[in-house]
Amino acid sequence: MRRFEGRTAMVTGAAHGIGAGVAARLIAEGAQVAAIDREPIAIAGVFAVQGDCTDATVLADFAAAAEQRLGPVDVLVNNVGQSARERGSPFLESHEEVWRFVLDVSLLTTMRLTRLVAPGMRERGFGRVVNISSDSAFVGDVGLADYATAKMGLVGFTRSLARELAPHGVTVNVVAPGAVRTRAHDRLPAEVIDRVRSATPAGFVAEPEDVAGLVAYLASPEARFVTGQTILIDGGRWML
Repeated sequence: MRRFEGRTAMVTGAAHGIGAGVAARLIAEGAQVAAIDREPIAIAGVFAVQGDCTDATVLADFAAAAEQRLGPVDVLVNNVGQSARERGSPFLESHEEVWRFVLDVSLLTTMRLTRLVAPGMRERGFGRVVNISSDSAFVGDVGLADYATAKMGLVGFTRSLARELAPHGVTVNVVAPGAVRTRAHDRLPAEVIDRVRSATPAGFVAEPEDVAGLVAYLASPEARFVTGQTILIDGGRWML
């Protein structure tokens, strides 16, 4: 399929994992893709920028450079985010500096970049915003209180923005993956991974491409009547 011919997409956190899978899928379907990550992005055909998404100036420069290079952005995939990883702990043993980091990278980056890109979508009467949350927001895994808070914040942000932009031809949706084979997934404490895997009815860990297929649908013209929704892709671990 070439559903994105003539369209420009933007993907954050695209060096590895879900972000890389989404960027590759959109390119395969004809999109021009601008992508950003702190690490080098090695995806053929992408306009890549290396930078820290928690820096508002970096995001503004990226958005401006992408539009100058590729044209107005039609599809925004806010994928960047992470848990506390090695600094993770039960909430009662956690520290505010870690909460603030997780909230910044997993929630505020999405709000900042969307604020830069969505006005153009509204003016042109077309746009697709897909925010990547996590089923941890719904399950409430022990040791991930800050991450679950940030990722549930994305759900509220998505619903409010979806109502605001729906009259202008712009849809806003959430994809909430469960256990997906990424480097970040492998860095979580072993006991957390074991709990997640054992609680997944499908009995296996997904690949980034599994998530990319759903993102591509939500970003396509076929999903024009889908907005404000949260879709879990987690092998049945949590069911809405």
